[in-house]
Amino acid sequence: MNTPLTTATLKVTGASLHYEVRGSGPLLVIIPGGPQDAGVFAELAERLADRYRVVAFDLRGNSRSSFDGPAVDLDVDVHADDVARLIEELGGGSAYIFGTSGGAQIGLNLAARHPGKVKVLVAHEPPSVMMLDDPSEALAADRALHETYRREGVDAAMAAFFAMSGLDDGNAQDGPPPFDIRPEAAETFERVSGNFEYWLAHGLLPLSLYEPDVEALKAGAPKVVVALGEASVGQPIHEMGSALARMLGIDPVPFPGDHMGFEQDARAFADQLHRSFAAQ
Repeated sequence: MNTPLTTATLKVTGASLHYEVRGSGPLLVIIPGGPQDAGVFAELAERLADRYRVVAFDLRGNSRSSFDGPAVDLDVDVHADDVARLIEELGGGSAYIFGTSGGAQIGLNLAARHPGKVKVLVAHEPPSVMMLDDPSEALAADRALHETYRREGVDAAMAAFFAMSGLDDGNAQDGPPPFDIRPEAAETFERVSGNFEYWLAHGLLPLSLYEPDVEALKAGAPKVVVALGEASVGQPIHEMGSALARMLGIDPVPFPGDHMGFEQDARAFADQLHRSFAAQ
């Protein structure tokens, strides 16, 4: 498969968003997590392009989506507004939404605050710390990670993050790249690595402290699927997603792989994503 790819830039308040479009069919918007950008989802988007018009983008402040002025702290409301604006730019109406990690938090905000823009949201492994019965330990770990960044720098903090997240085994884009890496993947990894400092300085804590509006999500029209990696069982991220699903009164749906399952087996992940959209 080699679906034609088009790229464009959308001007939003305070920033310019880089986005990429593949395929045809109903609109599907992919929201990256943390320091990720659109390139991380290239294979997943390719696998879905025969069924959807797939749009992936770089969050403002990451990679090719630049602020108009100095960097500011991540605001989940602002990112959700960016997605709503992107949907309007691409024809309006509503879209299927896939958000992973911090992007799942943004997707939850979008579904709560812009319900008319969302057909179905698949929230993959959201770091919904505030949904835990006792979030104090997880919040302390994130604050310690932030302090490691402030004291020792990006490399030390990211090494600690990979270890605490079970991602220190070479999973692409949230960890070191594999030894033999395609040029496109190498370019993506270089861009994403350049986003680590912004995420540590401005994004980690706002995403952890964000509390999804459970009542709005339960009362709203959009269907919400909480997707948890089969290989993430026992990891803190699985506990957070499970807590969110309980609060929403729904059963989480198992997805292939772990936190980076969309890269580990893009074909199986795409098929499960399609099934999850179709079932709602």
